[in-house]
Amino acid sequence: SNPKVQIEAIEGGALQKLLVILATEQPLAVKKKALFALSSMLRHFPYAQQQFLKLGGLQVLRSLFRQKGMETLHVRVVTLLYDLIMEKMLLEDSQHGDHLEEKIQQYRQVKLVPAVVEQDWCVVVSNLLAMPEHDSREKVLKMVGVLMAFCRERYRGDQALSTTLSLLRSEYEELAAEEQREGDRDGYFKELLSSVNTIIQEL
Repeated sequence: SNPKVQIEAIEGGALQKLLVILATEQPLAVKKKALFALSSMLRHFPYAQQQFLKLGGLQVLRSLFRQKGMETLHVRVVTLLYDLIMEKMLLEDSQHGDHLEEKIQQYRQVKLVPAVVEQDWCVVVSNLLAMPEHDSREKVLKMVGVLMAFCRERYRGDQALSTTLSLLRSEYEELAAEEQREGDRDGYFKELLSSVNTIIQEL
């Protein structure tokens, strides 16, 4: 990615344009493209992330959960937020030299997690565990795992979440057992079961 081009794009209003597309009534295909472009613009670019928050970008993404027919975008939004939260965490945890110090300072100004918690994404995200596709659930489980440190109190009082987690645990216990019978010791469902169990233990 070319930071100079990225900064010019933002200062030229590209970010606002994408957010307007996502916030207004547009066909799903158009919103999908806008979300993809937004994701590309935000990843590994703290300046853009800061502008995104200033422009109310999180509220815009949250509004997609209230619009009909946008379900396919929900997991993409969660994946984007997960990636943004993780890239900041990983950078802060890494052994960094001076060249990264500036980047870390930039990331410190991106207050994404507090905004996510404040706007009650905790529940928006955990509600998606009711989706039927394993792949979608896997992505949502990852995000719930990351949010746990910030949303624990909210999750503890969420009866629907604890019911969903119990159902997922039963389902994945069966699927993991079946996997094992077929000789797959470190299977996909075993991993999903492990994610569910970790979340249940942390509650």
